[in-house]
Amino acid sequence: MLDQKTIDIIKSTVPVLEIHGKAITTRFYSNLFTKHPELLNIFNHANQKKGRQQTALANAVYAAAAHIDKLETILPAVKQIAQKHRSLGIKPEHYPIVGENLLIAIKEVLGDAATPEIIEAWGKAYGVIADAFIGVERDMYEEAEQQPGGWEGFRDFVVDRVEEESSVITSFYLKPADQKPIASYKPGQYISIKFQIEGEKYTHIRQYSLSDAPNEGYYRISVKKESLGEVPGKVSVHLHDHIEKESILQVSAPAGEFYLNENSTAPVVLLSGGVGQTPMVSMLNSLVKSNANRQVTFIHAAIDSKHHAFKDHVRKITDEHETIKSYVVYEKPLEQDKNQESYDKEGFVNEEWLKELAPDPKAEYYFCGPVPFMKAVYRILTNLNVPESQIHFEFFGPAEELTEPEVVNA
Repeated sequence: MLDQKTIDIIKSTVPVLEIHGKAITTRFYSNLFTKHPELLNIFNHANQKKGRQQTALANAVYAAAAHIDKLETILPAVKQIAQKHRSLGIKPEHYPIVGENLLIAIKEVLGDAATPEIIEAWGKAYGVIADAFIGVERDMYEEAEQQPGGWEGFRDFVVDRVEEESSVITSFYLKPADQKPIASYKPGQYISIKFQIEGEKYTHIRQYSLSDAPNEGYYRISVKKESLGEVPGKVSVHLHDHIEKESILQVSAPAGEFYLNENSTAPVVLLSGGVGQTPMVSMLNSLVKSNANRQVTFIHAAIDSKHHAFKDHVRKITDEHETIKSYVVYEKPLEQDKNQESYDKEGFVNEEWLKELAPDPKAEYYFCGPVPFMKAVYRILTNLNVPESQIHFEFFGPAEELTEPEVVNA
C-alpha cells in the first residue's frame, strides 16, 4: 500500500500528465527500444509509427495517477491490458525495465519540475501498479495453460483453408499442428499470431479476432489487407500475399475481455464497420449454434458490396431464423448494389435511422470497427440514453477515447 504523502504527490502530477503525457510516453518508447531493442519482437511497430501506442500508454498512466488512491476502479482496464500482455508474452521480468525507462522519461520531459520527491513517489506508485498487473497476469497465464486444450506461449498451427470473403478480407482456418485439442473461447475474443517475415530483423505479433463460433475444431481469423494508408499493414499484406494452405503459424491461446454475455437473455444488437465485423460474426454464429432464443439485430456498414464480407452468410442466417434481423449500410453503393437493392441505407449509421429500428430498450449493444465509426456509434447510443452497462465495444489496437473533449468558448 502507498502512504498518504506518496498518494498526494502522485495526484498533484495529474494536471501535468494531462498536458505532457504523450511527450513522456513517446520519449519512454524511444529510450526503451534504444536500450532494449529485443522488445521490438513483442511491440506492434505500426502502432508505434502511428502514435497510437504512445497515446494509449499516456491515457493509462493518467488514469493510474488520477485513481492512485482507489486503483480498484480501473480494474476493468487493467484486466483488458493484462489480457493483451498475456497473449503477447509479457512476463514479470519486463516490468522493472519498463519502470526504469518510464521514470527516466518523466525526468527528461519535465526537467527540473520532476523533483527527486516526485520521481521517488512515482517509483513507489509504479511498483504497486506493476505488482497488480503481474498478479492478474499470473492468474491468466495459469488459466490459459491449464484449461482443456490450453498451452503456454505460442503453439504451431497449420493453415487448413484460405477463403476470400471480399475484395480486401480473407479468412484463414487454423488447426493445431500436433492434432491435439485446442482451447475454447468466448465469442468476441482474439488470438495472437507471431510472424517472422523475410528480411525483417524482429518478429511481428498481431492480434486477430476469432470470426467463427467456438468448439469447431479450428480457429478462424478474417483479415483485411491494409496495403494503403500512411503506415501500410506489413503483417496483413504478408498474410494475404504469402500465407497459404499448409503454412505454419505460431498462435497463443485465445484472450480478451470483450465477449458476448451468453448468460443473458436480453435482446442483442451487433454493430460493425468494415473488418470490425469479425467478432460480431463470431457472436452471431454462436447465438445460432447455441439455439439461444434471443432477439438479434445485426447491422453492418461497408463501403460497398465488393468490400462487404460474410454478406451471403448473414443473409442466409437471417432468412432461416425469425428472431434475427440484419441490416446493411453502404457508404458508397455501386450501381449494381442500387439495381439489386442489396443494402438498407446509403451513407452512414446515424441516430435517426438507428432509432427507427426500435430495438428493445433492454437490448445489449456490441460494436467494433474503425475509430470514427466507433465514436459515432457511441455518441448515438449515448444520445439514445442507452445505459453504459448495456454498451460493449472493442478497439482493434491500442484503446482510445470514444468521447471528444468538450470545447469551451472563451
